[in-house]
Amino acid sequence: MFLRQLTYLIALDRFRHFSRAAEHCGVSQPALSAGIRQLENELGVSVIQRNRRFLGLTAEGQRVLAWAKQTLAALDGLKQEAAFAQDVSGGSLSIGVMPPALLGIPLLMESFRTAIPSLHQEVRSAAAGDIARMLREHQVHLGVTYLDQIPPGDAFEVRPLYAEQYVLAGATSAPMPTGPRCNWAEVASIPLCLFTRNLRSRQIIDAGFRDAGVTPTIMVETDSISLLHSELRAGRLCSILPVAALPETVGGAGLRTCPIVPCPAPQVGVVRLRQPNPSAVLERIWEVCTHLRADDIFHV
Repeated sequence: MFLRQLTYLIALDRFRHFSRAAEHCGVSQPALSAGIRQLENELGVSVIQRNRRFLGLTAEGQRVLAWAKQTLAALDGLKQEAAFAQDVSGGSLSIGVMPPALLGIPLLMESFRTAIPSLHQEVRSAAAGDIARMLREHQVHLGVTYLDQIPPGDAFEVRPLYAEQYVLAGATSAPMPTGPRCNWAEVASIPLCLFTRNLRSRQIIDAGFRDAGVTPTIMVETDSISLLHSELRAGRLCSILPVAALPETVGGAGLRTCPIVPCPAPQVGVVRLRQPNPSAVLERIWEVCTHLRADDIFHV
């Protein structure tokens, strides 16, 4: 059995299409199909459902896929371990980040780069509830998410980064409350643009309005943080955002913020899958995470 065959299977599951999977692997479609058939012959089971198109994995294929991901993840760790022994300034790291934490990721990445100067970093945006799955499937090495979204048990290790604070943000021309703080009833009458309801940060905001017994005036819902920022800068709408998700130009761009009380302060942290033999690169990164706290940075 060749590792390339396992790579073909993972790509096929990801792209759900023979041609796109082959293109991703840098081979022809017949070569990819032949590799999958060879894998099936060696294992003695059918791993994919097919006619002329890819119809999905069989039950046996799903089990082989999980094994393939673990095998290739272990191989990647072995390669990094060998490279790290020769050059402690290198390696690669993939990070899954929930949208409200994306703007704070450069600070985290810079800390990692200080520890490992030539570290290659890949950042992928995902809903908070998907981070644990991505870690389990070895799609990412680290996750940055709400810690209450991580399943209890021994499968994961966590490091808190900061307690999230929510604020009402709007342009100087927007109908913002005049006091240093505001409550949910005051915010409910203001036209808002918010994250979509599938995101955990929006669910926290909805709980605030619900507990206050008021209904907000929501004009725009999106999972794009850049669109929320555009609406804020245009002065058309206000938004409720964690401090970590505010545009960097708050103040300079004529935006104001007003902390909302009472408001929960969910913990945001770094998460990794517990492994018996993590790579030296991941161990160094995890050591950096133990010394990181950003409460003062993401609080107004």
